[in-house]
Amino acid sequence: MTYEEFLDEVTTLIFEKYNLKEAAAVKLVVDAQDAGFFVRHDDDKKLRTVDQAHKDAKTLYEASLARGQRR
Repeated sequence: MTYEEFLDEVTTLIFEKYNLKEAAAVKLVVDAQDAGFFVRHDDDKKLRTVDQAHKDAKTLYEASLARGQRR
């Protein structure tokens, strides 16, 4: 999948699996992108899979909990 499709998939998974509001899921992904979390994904298309999207969604969600971000 393309880089943009991958980011959309991660956002959708956060929204669906963790019951965040859509805007909160988008913010998590945008903030992660701004912080450079997805740089490797942009460079290596092998990292843009559904399985990786599930892992990244979990990582971003758990990190947001650790930072105390609210839904």
